[in-house]
Amino acid sequence: MALSREELIQAVSSQMPAKRWKHTQGVMESAVILAEKYGADPVKADIAAILHDVAKYWPVAEMEAVIRDNGLNAELLSHDKQLWHSEVGAFVAERDYGVSDSEIINAIRWHTSGRVGMSLLDKVVCLADYIEPGRDFPGVEHIREQAERSLEEGLIAGFDSTISLLLSQRRVIYPLTVLSRNDLIAQLHN
Repeated sequence: MALSREELIQAVSSQMPAKRWKHTQGVMESAVILAEKYGADPVKADIAAILHDVAKYWPVAEMEAVIRDNGLNAELLSHDKQLWHSEVGAFVAERDYGVSDSEIINAIRWHTSGRVGMSLLDKVVCLADYIEPGRDFPGVEHIREQAERSLEEGLIAGFDSTISLLLSQRRVIYPLTVLSRNDLIAQLHN
C-alpha cells in the first residue's frame, strides 16, 4: 500500500539530518519547477524527489546487504559508496513505501549516475539534485544557467562538473556517468 505524500515526508525526513532534509526539500521544489517547465509529471517528480535520498544515511554495511541480498546492481559495490544509496533507495521506495510506479523508481535509481536513455523524469530528478537552491559548489551557477536552456544541457554541465571533480581528485569515475553524458550529447546532436 502506497503511503500518502505526508506519510512519505514524515518517514523520509525522520531518517536523515535536518540539513539533508532541507536539501531534499530543495530537490522537491526544483523537480516540480523543472517538471512543469519541460513537460514531466510534477506529482511523480515530487514523489521521486522526496524519496531520492531515503537511504543516504543508512549504514554502509546495510546498503551493501540490501544490494547483495536482493540481486541489485552488484557492480556498484566496486565503485564509490556515494552511488549505493540511489540503488538501495529505489528498492526501498518499492518495498517499504509502496511505490509501484516504475518511472518514479527509475528516477530514484538513476539520480546519481544517470543512464543511457534517461527518461524525462530521470532527467528532471537528477538535474534537480544538482541545482536545488541550497547547493553551493564551484560551477553550480553554470549548471543552473544551462538548466534554463534545456534538461540535457543542464545535465551535461552537471556530469561535466562531477567528472572534473573526480579527475582532479584522481578518483575512479563510474563508467555509466560517462556513458550518460555522452548519450545526452548525442541527443542534442540528433
